[in-house]
Amino acid sequence: MSNWPKHDMSFLEGRRQRRLRRTGWMRNMLRETVLTPHDFILPIFVEAGTNSRSQIKTMPGVERVSVDLAVDVARAAAAEGIPALAIFPNTEDERRSENGSEAFNPDNLTARALRAIKEKVPEIGLITDVALDEYSSDGQDGLVRDGEILNDETVEVMVKAALMQARAGADIIAPSDMMDGRVAAIRQALDAEGFEQVAIMSYSAKFASAFYGPFREAVGSGSRLVGDKRTYQLDFANSDEAMREVDQDIAEGADMVMVKPGMPYLDIVRRVRDEFDVPVFAYQVSGEYAMLKLAGAAGAINGEAAMMESLMAFKRAGCDGVLTYFALEAARVLNR
Repeated sequence: MSNWPKHDMSFLEGRRQRRLRRTGWMRNMLRETVLTPHDFILPIFVEAGTNSRSQIKTMPGVERVSVDLAVDVARAAAAEGIPALAIFPNTEDERRSENGSEAFNPDNLTARALRAIKEKVPEIGLITDVALDEYSSDGQDGLVRDGEILNDETVEVMVKAALMQARAGADIIAPSDMMDGRVAAIRQALDAEGFEQVAIMSYSAKFASAFYGPFREAVGSGSRLVGDKRTYQLDFANSDEAMREVDQDIAEGADMVMVKPGMPYLDIVRRVRDEFDVPVFAYQVSGEYAMLKLAGAAGAINGEAAMMESLMAFKRAGCDGVLTYFALEAARVLNR
């Protein structure tokens, strides 16, 4: 016999929440948040060459691929129900420069990938990054003079890059540079050239983060980066400032907004969802991906379970979609 005193538990009779969690079918029926492959955007890294692929050492399972192999990746993504790809080039050293002019070269890696995928896999959406770090010799997202990142001059180059990408077949232009006024300038230029149907997904709340390291290796900008990006990317201590950035980009014509990084900034996602009536996306960035992958490989966590839990967290916080390197893997889990 227990010596513990008995308590009157009758007050619980109408409040037994665990009744709703008792069986799998009950949990499935009452699930508040649903995750499907349609919620994912797959980032791909494109490199020069033919039938070429190279492993990104800090991102287990992620490779750079040549344009012809990027078509195969697009086919695989479309087959799993992933609606769109985000294309990032690893520009050859000899094509990089201080003025980042390769960004608007109509035969650069991004343009070639756009044309090839649009021809072979027309059913998948194509999203292009607009920033100069993938083309500059100093790894900065903008033009630099005497150590200062130039705002308006950078915007002029980004407009040229956005127009080139639209001509090559981009469905969504995604400026990620965080220069002031770039959304309005790109929208006006696209409309003037007859690209009214090309949407803008603005990286509106992009923070100066330590989680970008593997990405910078993937696009070849990390080792060449001179200085830092804190004069244009957001201070990670600030939330109200992020709301002002989102508000400004919407006013300038952004169709969708992005929060980057993802999981450490779910509070920002929630605020954007609550305060603005636009589609909201988040980028589960390279550092987040690497941490989960490496922890799973080490046996510290169940890698697949953590992957799915992390992706569900984005949806629960209010995301309409997630850019994630897990897209193919997670889609296959959901589809099976």
